[in-house]
Amino acid sequence: MSNVCPLDFRYGRDVIKDIFSEKGRLRYQLQVEAALARAHASLDAIPNKAAEEISAKASLEYVDVGRVREIEREIHHDVMAMVKALAEQCEGNAGNYVHLGATSYDIVDSANALQMRAALDVIHKGLQELQRTLMELADRYRDTVMLGRTHGQSALPVTFGLKMAVYAAETSRHVRRIADVRREIAVGKMAGAVGTGAGFGDHFFELQNRVMEELGLEAELPATQIVGRDRYIRLLSGLANVAASLEKYATEIRNLQRTEIGEAAESFGSRQVGSSTMPHKKNPIACEQICGLARMVRAQLLPAWENAVQWHERDLCNSSSERFILPHALALTDWILYRMNQVFANLDVHPERMTENLERSQGLPLAESVMLRLVDHGMGRQEAHELLRQCSLEALETGRHLREVLMETSEVCQRLGTDGIGEALDAAAYIGAAPEIVQKTLDRLSEEFEE
Repeated sequence: MSNVCPLDFRYGRDVIKDIFSEKGRLRYQLQVEAALARAHASLDAIPNKAAEEISAKASLEYVDVGRVREIEREIHHDVMAMVKALAEQCEGNAGNYVHLGATSYDIVDSANALQMRAALDVIHKGLQELQRTLMELADRYRDTVMLGRTHGQSALPVTFGLKMAVYAAETSRHVRRIADVRREIAVGKMAGAVGTGAGFGDHFFELQNRVMEELGLEAELPATQIVGRDRYIRLLSGLANVAASLEKYATEIRNLQRTEIGEAAESFGSRQVGSSTMPHKKNPIACEQICGLARMVRAQLLPAWENAVQWHERDLCNSSSERFILPHALALTDWILYRMNQVFANLDVHPERMTENLERSQGLPLAESVMLRLVDHGMGRQEAHELLRQCSLEALETGRHLREVLMETSEVCQRLGTDGIGEALDAAAYIGAAPEIVQKTLDRLSEEFEE
């Protein structure tokens, strides 16, 4: 069979792909069928021996994917093909009780919940690992002064540790959000074709509760034929939010790796090739891949919104698209999360280049520092702002250091003097509470890990 989807051969980790593989999907659906049989038996609705036989045979050891495909080609119904493949493996009359009272999406949606929960467990762990990596970087570089930038232009001095602390805090919010999403999607149903539970008779409530309790899921009550797709929107929205943050982090590294900046970069292997024609290139390919695939994660959200619109108690329009969007969004989110953690864990940081870029900025990022010093020495804030604006423009136009221009400006020299101007232009002295902010952030995030 030819591989068409890049998830098959290029992107994604096996731990997630196994969950959403054809075998994985079948494995989870069989798990639901077995739980249903045991719940029936516990309520004396079917013989215990039948439930035991169904449970024993509800595994990939007996129900073969190839056989399910074969039956589906004949009957054109995937869930019924699974039911028939399971039933034919059961000895005696146990096969007669497979899928008793259930509708297809009792099985599909409950299995979906198991798959999504398993995948989110992996993603949640990955987010925690990324948070730890970012916290380590924040701690290591809390005092490393660099040029802050806004609108792509030089702004004020900042520390690389503070930048990483911001990312660590953002990632910690995703840790909590994904935990909330996990609770919201861990919901199944066993309520029949239109949600009334009629096919289960007087035992409906107890049977549904027992099935869901065994599976570790909450019961969707009330339901139609399907679990509410607003839950899936919440899932895809949560993944899109994570992907947006990862693209933001990766974009920052890509920018810091630019030739003219060179302050941080992806690690580059000794035999790695950057370009097929330019031997000197060290391209940020991991971060660029993260950015591209993050957009694919967010793209899965539109079908999720549209799938929430159903005809009456349910139509089938959601089914085909969900076979794409659920595995793709979860597998790609896990993949770019894994790649992002690799980038940060092996990040090449260049403090010396950060210093060079600050010096190359000719003192201009410290204009605010000088302005506030003038205010402290009696000049009005607006007057000081206008004076520094004029001095800064002169420095830019003449290509001189701001210090030279300030030394020629009598209003500044009279109030600050040579030493005062020098102190105001010391980048390391104008990072405010950045190191303390980093420490407070690390303390808070560490406490969250211990909870």
